[in-house]
Amino acid sequence: MRAARLIKMVLLLQSRPSMTAAELARELEVSERTVTRDAQALSEAGVPVYADRGRAGGYRLIGGYRTRLTGLHRGEAEALFLSGVPGALREMGLEDAASAARLKVSAALLPSLRDASRTAAQRFHLDAPNWFREPKTPELLPAVADAVWDDRRITARYRRGEDEVVRELEPYGLVLKAGVWYLCARVAGRASFRVYRIDRFTAVDAGQERFERDREFDLPAFWEERAEQFARSLLRAEVVVRLSGAGARRLPYAVDPLSAREALSAAGAPDADGWVTVTLPVESEEVAHTQLAMLGPEVEVLAPEGLRARFAEDARRLAALYRP
Repeated sequence: MRAARLIKMVLLLQSRPSMTAAELARELEVSERTVTRDAQALSEAGVPVYADRGRAGGYRLIGGYRTRLTGLHRGEAEALFLSGVPGALREMGLEDAASAARLKVSAALLPSLRDASRTAAQRFHLDAPNWFREPKTPELLPAVADAVWDDRRITARYRRGEDEVVRELEPYGLVLKAGVWYLCARVAGRASFRVYRIDRFTAVDAGQERFERDREFDLPAFWEERAEQFARSLLRAEVVVRLSGAGARRLPYAVDPLSAREALSAAGAPDADGWVTVTLPVESEEVAHTQLAMLGPEVEVLAPEGLRARFAEDARRLAALYRP
């Protein structure tokens, strides 16, 4: 533990002109007294750490000292490519590896480029979770992520409806979608791939047995295809609506965007009032009622009759509420 901290301290000092004891303590998550002791230990080991006294003082390396401890190991290199998703790194247990990788890269850069990671972080940030939802990290995610990195088979117990099912899986990849983690995996001995929600796993046993990864498997392409199939599988009903120009523009924000665009492209010419009639696939009348209500007076439901009657009742109640 201390050896790793000393290495990190050297890399921090190598990547910056100087750092105060307070800055080092914050980065290393230790006390300033510990920083002082670590600096003394490095000096005794031959690392030229120099302490400047005074209000503007701090620690620095002298004599152009460069450590050779900048080589990335595999875990750090892989984590580095995920460093734009800090929340995901924490949840998978890779935050320390990514931090070490960034330090090693920073230490290897020219002095004029060492602020690149800071300036990039100030300009770009990916916030993966959805709005208005408290993100919850699945307890078993780090174990699953570890198996994904190492191509190790797992025995997973997960909830399927009211039952629990046990499967031996070959975990190929993880996907974070709107704050929810999914595992793309293949049941051992089968050719097809499936998708599992990590938060439905109740137990995961990652052994030492490795599987031979299918080199043709493309995680982004697989997820895109499966996500589209899933979205379409939910759309089991149809509604016919008239939309004003404003309603047509807002439709993709109220219902499934792909279905909305396809329905609008298949619509005929606008009528004399500038409204278009579209046939729209929806999940159910109940869901359609909630979604289309967002469009207010910019939509008129033509069919089915039951849904039209619900909107008519909504209109009567609204009129009663807003009667002068």
